[in-house]
Amino acid sequence: MFRISDLDETESPLLEHLIELRNRLLRCLLTLVVAFAICLPFSDDIFGILVRPLTQAFPDGEGRLIYTKLYEAFFVELKVAVFAAFFISFPVIANQLWQFVAPGLYAKEKKAFLPFLFATPILFTAGAALAYFVVMPNAFRWFIGFQGDAGGMEIQALPGTGDYLALVMQFILAFGISFLLPVLLLLLNRAGIVSRDALTKARRYVIVAIVAVSAVITPPDPGSQLVLAVPLYLLFEGSLVLMRITERRQAREAKKEAEAAERSSAEA
Repeated sequence: MFRISDLDETESPLLEHLIELRNRLLRCLLTLVVAFAICLPFSDDIFGILVRPLTQAFPDGEGRLIYTKLYEAFFVELKVAVFAAFFISFPVIANQLWQFVAPGLYAKEKKAFLPFLFATPILFTAGAALAYFVVMPNAFRWFIGFQGDAGGMEIQALPGTGDYLALVMQFILAFGISFLLPVLLLLLNRAGIVSRDALTKARRYVIVAIVAVSAVITPPDPGSQLVLAVPLYLLFEGSLVLMRITERRQAREAKKEAEAAERSSAEA
């Protein structure tokens, strides 16, 4: 039978968890605000780095960005500062989230989760670097190739500042998040939602899904699609290899535990 005393005993821990969550979220927000304040004076320099792939794409290296709204350039600087502040404050935010979740995990679960925590920023950075150094210059060069004459009228590329920033952010985030595919698959496998055998049997469907995602994320030229599709497929195959290694290690550990249990029972 439910008693009021039972509620009183659980109310305090729940309240303590909520207070701790609020405090950690406030620390994350404060870190983001401080990082934004630091990045805002350098927003022009940061935007200059983001513009570099477009500058290299122009034949003469002298492209031009325009803005048609008086407030557009100002909001672009704010968005650039927020974008940079998130990347700078991400380690602190991830650390706060980990400190909130870690006390509720067993030592074995912490040991299993830590590799994913370290692999996430590495894979995201690798995807963002691929987008910045390889995909964007080639894609922008392909887009600018449509300049010329049409029916006696000159067609000139004059990209808007806000539109360009949105496109760059889309590229970086899309490629960075796509490269987290191994983390997602390994977590699902560790949780028992998907198995390596099921993924192996569904390989042809996974390839179709990878090609479809690459076609949606990247520009319509085949080169950019292949630049994303090939690494994603390799990451998928790498995830299967890691799953196989994990399964073999777990089998060995289970065998050792079974042998230890048999020895203890025999001694008893």
